[in-house]
Amino acid sequence: MSRAPGAGAGDAIGIGAVHCLLPDVRTPVEELPEFAALAHEEAEFVRGSGIATVGVLEDRTSGDLAAEAVRGLLDGQDGTAPGGRPDTLMLVGPRAPDVLLGSDACRVQAEAKLDGAFAFTVDGLGCTGSSAAWALGRDLLLADPGRQGVVIAHGSRPTGLDRVRFPVTVIGDGAYAMTLVRGGRPVLRSHRMETDGTFHDLFRVDYKQVPYYEWREECQSPDRYRFELAMHSRVRLGRMVDEVLAEAGVDKKGVAATLMQNVTSSAYQFYEALLGLPIHPVCNEHLTRYGHLGAMDVVLNLDRLLAGGELAPGDLVLVLNNSPVAAWAVTLWEV
Repeated sequence: MSRAPGAGAGDAIGIGAVHCLLPDVRTPVEELPEFAALAHEEAEFVRGSGIATVGVLEDRTSGDLAAEAVRGLLDGQDGTAPGGRPDTLMLVGPRAPDVLLGSDACRVQAEAKLDGAFAFTVDGLGCTGSSAAWALGRDLLLADPGRQGVVIAHGSRPTGLDRVRFPVTVIGDGAYAMTLVRGGRPVLRSHRMETDGTFHDLFRVDYKQVPYYEWREECQSPDRYRFELAMHSRVRLGRMVDEVLAEAGVDKKGVAATLMQNVTSSAYQFYEALLGLPIHPVCNEHLTRYGHLGAMDVVLNLDRLLAGGELAPGDLVLVLNNSPVAAWAVTLWEV
């Protein structure tokens, strides 16, 4: 659990607290059950991904993990946290819901004992869901002065049994919960997000025709992912970063740190060259240790950066987020 420095001052919308749930047990990627059956290209992708181990939380669903993270967050609130008890719960959709027709969001609400809160799911955006959720939470608080606070949660688990997601990444387990409140720090200064529906079916799982233990993620075209989507990301994120900084009245020299989701180590090099901004080493540290944690990545990276003590009040942190859906988001936070 960490609470951002200076929380409670002012009326701007920012982070109240963050709680991250990470496994103690980590498995080397070459010891994953599916690794021996990978084709040569897939195995070489895993070896070159920059991921050494992935965290494993056995016998728990994404909903279990999200509920546990929310309970850990609320247990750490001492009654003096800004915003009081949250009255809105946003569950960032997992890779696969725990139930069909029922409500994972309302289940997390019940298990976290958030009585009286309104719970719903932000879904269909992959990793970018967390960035969309904190922007939406900010808007809800600005629109309704009577709203107390928003809690956002997500549990990362693989779809089916396999953790290797070729040609994207290797999935690890984890969960987070965070609050958005008036007077929280860091403050959400500026935000942009976009989607492109033409990539909606680039990845899919045929879950209706086969049992759970045979679920396999299929990529319609690895080349389309590597080249066409990469080109879209290059154009969009470059422009969105410029727009976010312009709205805040700063340039790239004014950014103290840049964070992004953790997919592969080569992705950091791609975006550093694209944007002319160094990706903070905390991202690669988490990638190497835990693998890709989906929508949790950017929250974990931001939380640990804030806890590291290297930032000062007023410093600006730029957070990039994108997913193969395709969705893109850029957020500027002020410490």
